[in-house]
Parts: sequence; C-alpha cells; structure tokens
Amino acid sequence: MNMKMNQEISVRKVTEDAENLFRNGFFCSEAVVSSIRSNFGLEVPEEVIMMASGFPVGVGRSKCLCGAVSGGVLSLGMFFGRTKPGDPKVEKNLAVANELHDWFKNNNGKNAVCCRILTKEFDMGKGEHKAQCIRFTGMVAGKTAEIIIREFHLKNTDAEKEDVEKGDGKKA
Repeated sequence: MNMKMNQEISVRKVTEDAENLFRNGFFCSEAVVSSIRSNFGLEVPEEVIMMASGFPVGVGRSKCLCGAVSGGVLSLGMFFGRTKPGDPKVEKNLAVANELHDWFKNNNGKNAVCCRILTKEFDMGKGEHKAQCIRFTGMVAGKTAEIIIREFHLKNTDAEKEDVEKGDGKKA
C-alpha cells in the first residue's frame, strides 16, 4: 500500500469515535469507516464513507450481515484490498476480513453476525437496539484498528498507557 497513515493509533479512541459517530447520526457501517479513516489519517476522500451507507441494519435494512462488520470489512479493504484483477494481495484482505468476522461472532455474546439474530429481542421501530448497536460498532472499529496496527507494525498508544498503569512502562 502506498497510502500514508498515522504511525501511532489509540484503539480506545477509534472505538470511542465510532460509538460517538453512531450516537450522533451516522449508521454503524458509516461510523466504523469514518473512525478508521480519520484516526489512521488516511489520505482518501471523505466520500469513501458514502460507500458504507448501504450496509446498515444488515445491508439495506434486510437484517442480514451486521452493518458494523460490513463497515469493518470495507475499512480493511482500504488497507489490504486490490485495484487490479489477479493481484494476489487480495488473499491477505480475505484473511483479515475472515478474522474480523469470526472474532465478532465469537465475542459479541450472541454467537452470530446476522443482524436479524443480533437484534431479535428488540423492537427496531422503537430504537431499542441502539445501545447494543453502538457497542457492536465500537467493538468492530476497535478490532479493525487492532488488525491494521498489527499487520502494519504500527504503535498502539493504549498499550503503552496500560504498561504505565501496571507499572511495567518506562514513563511514570
């Protein structure tokens, strides 16, 4: 990838920004893409967020794949995707997308990625699902950031803060 990006990232901030973007009017998928784009300082147009606008509520309100997961996969594509047929780097993109999918399924407490299952106990018309979806949006944005940080050998500034808090760090 020839894209410039920030070398130091706070996963906690990525998570919080995505949650706040959802609270303030973006849908889950848009919030994830926007948070990743801004926190990583990507030099891609703001219009990339528009690509995520059709994925909320399980792709166009069909209640299929969780929109937050879709936003995470779109975000991973900005880093690992390809622009030319036959480019083998697509294999890395598929691997990290699968990692995100499986992680979310195993860590959301519902063992599912289908919006219909994730929200089945809520009256969507009354907005009862929103708190859960805000949490899921933050979870996905944070995990997406962790994957990118790991793969590009970037610095997670939260890890340093955690070391200091535990007394393991060099700073006091």
